[in-house]
Amino acid sequence: RRSPPGPGARPLAVDLGYGASPVTTFEFYTRLRAVSPRLEVVGIEIDPDRVAAGIDFLADHGPCDGLSFRRGGFELPVPRPPVLIRAFNVLRQYDEPAAWQAWDDLRARLDPSGVLVEGTCDEIGRRAVWVTLTPDGPRTITFAAHLRTLGRPSDLAERLPKTLIHRNVPGEPVHDLLAAFDRCWATAAPHSAFGPRARWIEAVTLLAGTHPVLTRPPYGGRHRWRLGEVTLPWSAVAPK
Repeated sequence: RRSPPGPGARPLAVDLGYGASPVTTFEFYTRLRAVSPRLEVVGIEIDPDRVAAGIDFLADHGPCDGLSFRRGGFELPVPRPPVLIRAFNVLRQYDEPAAWQAWDDLRARLDPSGVLVEGTCDEIGRRAVWVTLTPDGPRTITFAAHLRTLGRPSDLAERLPKTLIHRNVPGEPVHDLLAAFDRCWATAAPHSAFGPRARWIEAVTLLAGTHPVLTRPPYGGRHRWRLGEVTLPWSAVAPK
């Protein structure tokens, strides 16, 4: 059983299932340390060769204070509850019940103030969908795209988390949302004259008229929309 963090404990973040390259965890570490200099980051992989690659990476690049790699899975072999868990492209091969169970298992291992970010993206990061969860359950869902290569918003359906991807059928909230987003995208077509970013912003603005799009920072507003993102509360897509 993990001990709760003491008053002087460093906050801990976990990059779960970081994949073939430890560089993804190193980038995660550098971005987080820029806003939380005391943060500790642990990259966790089930494949011992990938763990070895992470250790070799540190040996080649010199020690990075607070960055380490170790072998493990959903049990999270770390000394204290993390304040952040990132798990991208980890649950794609699981069936839906197993994905829900993984969410429950990971949420149970969070610090009381912690957040799990679970999602999927394509190989080059041009399509992504992720869900944020706290110990109490799912909170938000974010759709993100490289706008110059986006045909229509529903193209993001192939990157839905495993808990939703089989629910993209008529009558389910996530299907209704994406269909509405496509209609807004079509209506916003004249804005393409100003570029795909302008069209996306207009489409999201229209979508916010019928769906609970988050419109204020840090989750919403034009600053986030300009990046090709849109975030909604989980309740907007929760399966029936």
